[in-house]
Amino acid sequence: MTRRFNFRLLDMIASPPRIAALFSFTLLIAPACAFGNETTISNDAVKVAVAKPSMKPAAPPVRPKGPLLVEPQLRVEGAGKGKPARVALTFDACMGKTDDRILSLLISERIPATIFVTARWLKSNPQALATLKQNLDLFQIENHGQNHIPAVDVPASIYGIAAAGSSDAVMQEVAGGGDAIAAAGFAKPRWFRGATAKYDASAIRQIRGMGYEIAGYSLNGDGGSLLGAAAAEKKISAAKDGDVVIAHINQPTHAAGEGVARAILTLKKRGVEFVRLQDTRETGNQGSTR
Repeated sequence: MTRRFNFRLLDMIASPPRIAALFSFTLLIAPACAFGNETTISNDAVKVAVAKPSMKPAAPPVRPKGPLLVEPQLRVEGAGKGKPARVALTFDACMGKTDDRILSLLISERIPATIFVTARWLKSNPQALATLKQNLDLFQIENHGQNHIPAVDVPASIYGIAAAGSSDAVMQEVAGGGDAIAAAGFAKPRWFRGATAKYDASAIRQIRGMGYEIAGYSLNGDGGSLLGAAAAEKKISAAKDGDVVIAHINQPTHAAGEGVARAILTLKKRGVEFVRLQDTRETGNQGSTR
C-alpha cells in the first residue's frame, strides 16, 4: 500500500505542468526568506542561494610615518607651601630684532631671566648685545642654536621649518650656537633649547652627550609670539610655583609682547620670586636633564 502511494505521488509531482508550477512558487517566495549573507529556499531537494554584495568600508590610505618627536617639560624647584611662588622666565631670541617692551622692563624692574639666543640674533642686534653685557647680574645667556633649525636628526618639517635632518647637522646647529655665544663674550652655555623646542630621542642623547641640558618649559606664555596681548597676559599671569615660562623677545611688532610685559608686572605685584635656570634646581623629562 505504501509503495503504491509513493509511486502515485511521484507521478503527480513529476508531471511537466506540476514541475513548472512548483518552480514558479519557489521564485515567488524566495525574497521573503532572506537571512544572513544568503537567501535559502528548501523544498526537499530544491535549494536557491543568492549572495549579497560586500559592505566592507574601503581601507584608509597608508601614510608614511614621520619621526617620533617629543617636547620636553622643565620645572624649577618650587618655593613651597605658604611662600611666594618661584617662577623662571625664559625668552627665545630666534632671529630678527629685539622687543624692548620686554627687555627694558626686565632691566628697569630688576627682574632676572634666562635668554636663549641664536648666532643669527647676536649678529643682527649689537645694541641689545651691549645691553645684556651691562646687566649680567640679571641675565643668563644660553644656546638657541646657530641658525634656528630644529634639532631633529632625520628629515622633517616642524611648524613649516625644515629640521636639521642628520646627526652631523644637529651637531653643527648646537656647536655653532655655543661658539657664537662664547665669541660674543658670554660664559660658555650649558643649556640648549632648539628651534620649535621639539626633538627626537636620538638627538636628545646627542645633545646631552655634548654637555648640554635641554631646556623644556612648563608654561607656553605667548604661543610662539602669535597670541594676542590679552591672551599672553592671561597665560603668564597664571604661572604657578615651579613653572618655567617660555616667551619670545625678538618680535617687537607682535601684540604678544605687550601682554608678556603686563603679565610680568602682575606677577611681581603678586610677590613672585623670579629665578634664572642657574639659580635653583630644576627637573626635566624625556631624558632632557640630569
